Amino acid sequence: MNIIRKTKKEIPPMTKERAEEIKAMPDEDIDFSDIPELDEDFFKNAKRVEYSLKEKTDSIVKPHLIDWFKNHANGKNYQSLINDVLEDYITHQAVWQPKDS
Repeated sequence: MNIIRKTKKEIPPMTKERAEEIKAMPDEDIDFSDIPELDEDFFKNAKRVEYSLKEKTDSIVKPHLIDWFKNHANGKNYQSLINDVLEDYITHQAVWQPKDS
């Protein structure tokens, strides 16, 4: 398997057409070769992570961003989706690690 590396600027934004193409792709066409199987050993050590909001904050978010999250929440609370996206972004920054809940 060849590894292809791209910078963030080289990755085009997700289009509606590409999203539909991916949704329509049969499972057997998805390449999982670089993802390890989750076997019994994995689940023996896995633990469920739950969090709760300890502090309610006021935020100013542009209306078109709220609309995007509402449209892409797939039945999930859109505010939870916003929190997940923000936490994922921050987690992938080298200088920050999430606090244990």
